[in-house]
Amino acid sequence: MTDPAAPPPSTALQGSLSYAVFRLARAHRGHAAGMLRDMNLHPGQELLLMQLFDRDGQTQSELLDAVGLDHSTVSKSLRRMQEAGLLTREPAEHDRRVMVVHLTDQGRAMQQPIADMWRSLEEISVRDLTAEQIAAFTATAYTIEQSVKDRGQDSRPSSRRS
Repeated sequence: MTDPAAPPPSTALQGSLSYAVFRLARAHRGHAAGMLRDMNLHPGQELLLMQLFDRDGQTQSELLDAVGLDHSTVSKSLRRMQEAGLLTREPAEHDRRVMVVHLTDQGRAMQQPIADMWRSLEEISVRDLTAEQIAAFTATAYTIEQSVKDRGQDSRPSSRRS
């Protein structure tokens, strides 16, 4: 594992926050992936299941919009999950081209294990943080996410705000 105090590569020095976000996301996703493997799930499948736990019977398009993944990733994940017996996909009555996704009993049974996994991941993630640090980080993370979404189309470097 790399030393968290080690400086970023020289090429990333002008993007220290972005490099830190990259490292954080990689570490967090890697740990979550291991936890998901223990449940025979691939990363991202838990997000689709969580959407279906809240509202079963969504279309593939609705799930795609809800999780923010690309079409091919969602389609592949849903196919794998169907093969694993977690859900079914059937054409909608109003439009046979639209696929409606429903949980199976086996899929519904994943709700508590996924909730437990998510809670455990949270406990690990915030272990050394105060409630104030958690609130500040969460707000900052959402602000950065929105900034990237809003300005991501224009990738020209801009001067930093003071």
